[in-house]
Amino acid sequence: MEVLIVGGGIGGLTLVLSLRQAGIECRVFEAAPQIRPLGVGINLLPHGSRELTELGLQPRLAAVAVETREMCLVNRFGQFVWREPRGRFAGYAWPQFSIHRADLQAILLEGLVVELNKKVISLKQDKASVTLHFADGSSAAGDAAIGCDGIHSTVRELLFPEGGALSYQGINMWRGVTRCKPFLTGASMVVGGWLEVGKLVAYPIRNLGGGMQLVNWVAEIQSPRHVMQDWSLPGRLEDFLPAFESWRFDGLDVPAMLRGAEAIYEYPMLDRDPLPAWTRGRVTLLGDAAHPMYPRGSNGAGQAILDARTLAGCLRGTKDVFTALKAYEEKRLEPANEVVLANRSSGPDSILRAVHERTGDRPFGRIEDVMAAEEMQSMSENYKRIAGFERDALARRGPLV
Repeated sequence: MEVLIVGGGIGGLTLVLSLRQAGIECRVFEAAPQIRPLGVGINLLPHGSRELTELGLQPRLAAVAVETREMCLVNRFGQFVWREPRGRFAGYAWPQFSIHRADLQAILLEGLVVELNKKVISLKQDKASVTLHFADGSSAAGDAAIGCDGIHSTVRELLFPEGGALSYQGINMWRGVTRCKPFLTGASMVVGGWLEVGKLVAYPIRNLGGGMQLVNWVAEIQSPRHVMQDWSLPGRLEDFLPAFESWRFDGLDVPAMLRGAEAIYEYPMLDRDPLPAWTRGRVTLLGDAAHPMYPRGSNGAGQAILDARTLAGCLRGTKDVFTALKAYEEKRLEPANEVVLANRSSGPDSILRAVHERTGDRPFGRIEDVMAAEEMQSMSENYKRIAGFERDALARRGPLV
């Protein structure tokens, strides 16, 4: 069996490594003429780091990432709303890693061959094989093809032209990384404010030495502004800094961090309505190509990794491609689509929305008078269950490959 993988992002590269582990041949094609270290920081929750651990990658991840200790929710006045331990500090068997996307990509790429400048323009399949046709006039044939080509997936458009346009719900984002002194524990993720007044996420992704860290941040504001998503589109500080000018958290000067960014990128928060199916014949979808979601809850990369590992396990379990791809879809479609919908309305930061609404965007005296700890705990645990990283359930689950 040979599998054709379209897209050399996190999902596609994890799939290559997982198929190799399962003893299955594959080739990976990337539309870009070169693989560049794009992007900023991402979080690997325990369900994702478990899968990368089972690929033998944990030591290399630990060498370049920051192991997250806690998540802290605060209002825009710097008052703590909720804090909880994360990863191994919360009793998981696997860590939670905060890492630069370029560092993760380099770890996944090590030793792999990616065929570059291979933009898919069409595909054909029959009972015996599937053939991909590329813009450079070449083609490739295999037993199955997997679309891992991101939120603007060509494979998805070829399979499901009726699948619906990207959906913008009026939230714009700016992202960047800044050299900062450590704040809080030096391994804390801070999520603050709410969208009507501005929302901020900040966490360290690399220890630099000399008492400095590289901190990833995301600034979000409700806005009619809608630019086409491009991971390398430059953003302007003046378009969002005023909303955060007065923000100070414990040990974190927010406007100073934003001003000190090495680079700023802008793009709208986008997703797509869930598809009722991902598979047609010998072709299926994975990661953002299958289920693009709002970047809430640190879950996009994790869901792509779960897709890749589940698909590799299904392909290893049978020689029949049609059976394997359908089994993969049956296992992953409903859980992933549930995360897409949860990220629209009930992600873990919905605690901040409730506090913002109940206080009328004013400082509170005691958080217990605004929202009970039990209610916040319930909301947090419910999202972990939906996303597949509730601690005890994750510990009980068997390996995917």
